[in-house]
Amino acid sequence: MSTAVSDPLGQVSPRRRTRWWAPFLAVLLAVGFVLVMGRIGRHLTLDGVVLHLQGGWVLRGQFDVVWTPRVWLPVVVGLAGVLLGPTLAARLPWRALLPLSALAAAGWAVVLARTSGEDRLREPLDSVYEYPHDVPRVGSIGSFLSGFVDSVPADSADPWTTHVSGHPPGALLAFVLLDRVGLPGLGWAAALCIAGGALAVPAVLVTVRAVAGEEPARLAAPFLVLAPVALWVATSADALFAGVAAVGVALLATAAARAPGRGADVRAAAGGLVLGLTLFLSFGLAVLGLVALAVVLVHRGRLGWAGVARVLGVAAAGVLVVFVAFAVGGYWWVEGFTAAGARVRSGPSYADRPFGFFVFANLAAAALAVGPAAVAGLACLRRTRLALLPLAALAGVLVSDLSGLVRGETERIWVPFYVWVLVATAFLPRRQRHLWLLLSVVLTIGIEVVVRTEW
Repeated sequence: MSTAVSDPLGQVSPRRRTRWWAPFLAVLLAVGFVLVMGRIGRHLTLDGVVLHLQGGWVLRGQFDVVWTPRVWLPVVVGLAGVLLGPTLAARLPWRALLPLSALAAAGWAVVLARTSGEDRLREPLDSVYEYPHDVPRVGSIGSFLSGFVDSVPADSADPWTTHVSGHPPGALLAFVLLDRVGLPGLGWAAALCIAGGALAVPAVLVTVRAVAGEEPARLAAPFLVLAPVALWVATSADALFAGVAAVGVALLATAAARAPGRGADVRAAAGGLVLGLTLFLSFGLAVLGLVALAVVLVHRGRLGWAGVARVLGVAAAGVLVVFVAFAVGGYWWVEGFTAAGARVRSGPSYADRPFGFFVFANLAAAALAVGPAAVAGLACLRRTRLALLPLAALAGVLVSDLSGLVRGETERIWVPFYVWVLVATAFLPRRQRHLWLLLSVVLTIGIEVVVRTEW
């Protein structure tokens, strides 16, 4: 149950009218920023600096324009989404909007990926650096967890592959369990990633509804589906991480939006369990806790500090249960984080990449991934409770960026944050919404056609 608010965007202060030119100026500045970083990246490459971006200067991938008849399908689907998406989002029953938004997000991601070939959905996971490569190595779960850290260092006797070593064991364990329930192979692994990324959309909508009401959730829905981030939903494990994290935040948000009681406690505990699992998928998602805090704190006026403490305390207990379970299995999160950080710093992909460049290039890649609509929406934010969601996500992005551990590939690494930044599209002026949605689709298809992305 969502909290009733006088303003559909969750007003906490008087409205101010957004100047019509503000979103256009923001996007122009973002375009200039991306072009400048691309130019700097090009000069660094020509000077012999190895950026490890496969020939790209901001995004990871080679420049190679490929226009085939396959491209017409995403063009048609994208235009249909622009023309019909906002209307459907506004008129569909809420119970229908949630599953249909997930199906639309998955379909859009798949349509985009298949423009590069029939095998494109499986190809990104068919690498010695990806999780499925190490699935056959896992025997008993207990031995896997207790010995996981021993194989993280690059100079260990049998090191994990790159992505496995840089993450907690839950990431690899997800693909191991998929294999053991009878769904082996890259096709099912790809389906898991896409399903996770698609699930993030209705989870975000549920959260927005709990924070600010149903109308802004409906306004943001088509932008969540059609944003350029879809290019990295099919197929990147970070899309799976985004879905799991979003479900955890949604459970916490709905717990805070309910009257205090057993029902709210159950949701808060479930949210804590899911968010706890999220921390064992990717270390970087720890700072997503800022979004989790935001969805509870916005209800402080109704719950009071005691109510806020109750929701957060129950959720923290759920997180603790997950930590204890992994610790009993032989894996300690802090030790794993230290080992993973050492492994990242020991590799050439970290040593070769200049921090001074990537601290800005990371943000340029992020601007491309969220697209012009999100950038424009950020320029339209008002002082409302809903604005805390994209702002908290942006704060998490900045913490990750300034840590120095993330140097490049943020178009996929920060997918779990992008879905929350896209909430800013709910603030776009109504007369401009179709335009920004169209520009997002154009950019998405443009990247797919021009850049041979790895994921």
